[in-house]
Amino acid sequence: MKPDLDLALERVIRAPRDLVWRAWTDPSRFAQWWLPAPMSCRVDRLEVRPGGAMVTRMSEDGELFVPHMDAAFLVVDELERIVFTNAIDGDWRPSSPQPVAMTAEITMADHPDGTAYRALVRHGDPASRDRHEELGFFDGWGTVTAQLAGIAEREAAR
Repeated sequence: MKPDLDLALERVIRAPRDLVWRAWTDPSRFAQWWLPAPMSCRVDRLEVRPGGAMVTRMSEDGELFVPHMDAAFLVVDELERIVFTNAIDGDWRPSSPQPVAMTAEITMADHPDGTAYRALVRHGDPASRDRHEELGFFDGWGTVTAQLAGIAEREAAR
């Protein structure tokens, strides 16, 4: 990690890794946690494989959906790591995403209490990293990670 370029979030999710992975790879589960509530998420494409697309839309009222994320998966190591970027869209075309271009690396590992979960978000320059933090990286990514944990932990409790 390069502190002047990267932002990171870590959490222990009290659920087995396969349930956390399923929340990331099943479109119906993904839509439940990918945006901070009360926003609604619609998953247009979730092809969790190298070269696959991640295309989502968001809505404040549950009726009008606008573009949210158009990204490409770069690396997918089953049950361990997912890397995606919005600098390339889901059709593998160069992109100029707003508000910042980023590459995110999600890692999952066994932990005595469940799953050690880490999101490392890389930026191309310090200004982009700072902009992402100012826009609420820790609140936003923290909220969706808590929502992800809630889904996996509820499934684990069944």
